[in-house]
Amino acid sequence: MTELDAEDNKLVVLARGALGRTSGASGAAIRDTDGRTYAAGDVALQALRLTALQAAVAAAISSGAEGFEAAVVVGGRFSDAGVTAVREVSAEARIVFTDRDGAVFDIVDDAATTEVHGG
Repeated sequence: MTELDAEDNKLVVLARGALGRTSGASGAAIRDTDGRTYAAGDVALQALRLTALQAAVAAAISSGAEGFEAAVVVGGRFSDAGVTAVREVSAEARIVFTDRDGAVFDIVDDAATTEVHGG
């Protein structure tokens, strides 16, 4: 299993909490360049649909975040449209994907994907 640092582990906890509160398909948390964190679940309204990562990015940007250090998506995939939103703001931000239990299976770092096996 890939070891995450304490700050990225905090994002896993926040993302899992958002997933649990919303009962959606995924939860996400993002840390901005000032160290502030934002968590969100999927938004599935008729008038608005966002993945958890898109919702977390929207919360951060609407709160004044100017850049991102890292994000975690629990229960999501690299094809998540929120990856593009993160990259638009911070191309170098690390994005970690975990299963619903928090085990890491993909890490997107510097716009490259690393598949993690054995987690």
